[in-house]
Amino acid sequence: MPDQIEAEIVLVEDNPNDAEITIRSLKKHHLANKLVWLKDGVEALDFLFARNEYKNRDVKNLPRVIFLDLKLPKIDGIEVLEEIRKNEITKKIPVVVLTSSKEEQDVMKTYDLGVNSYIVKPVEFENFAKAIAEVGFYWLITNTTPTT
Repeated sequence: MPDQIEAEIVLVEDNPNDAEITIRSLKKHHLANKLVWLKDGVEALDFLFARNEYKNRDVKNLPRVIFLDLKLPKIDGIEVLEEIRKNEITKKIPVVVLTSSKEEQDVMKTYDLGVNSYIVKPVEFENFAKAIAEVGFYWLITNTTPTT
């Protein structure tokens, strides 16, 4: 792993099929030049807080958006979101939940924790790819985030 990893998008997704659709859709629309795919909650927190394998990464080099699945191995997405929002450095990073969960308790809990958007993954491939492109375009091109 290189010492310095620049990421505009952090994708936290354990399902390789969903990750591939997401990455392909973003690449197709030239939005994935600096994308980091992390496969579980522990890896996501290690990356964001420059720990373990990512210890040489500059923690102040923040992504422009985090796409976060909720159903993750090791540490789930809600716990990842809690850690992001508790930390002064990471608390303002836009977090978009991309999940298959339609559970009202998940929606409520993530919004209580300060999620910026909650998107239920469409089942159909074309709809999923289109949704990802639209979300990527909004968060990387249209949206303005605070500078640190």
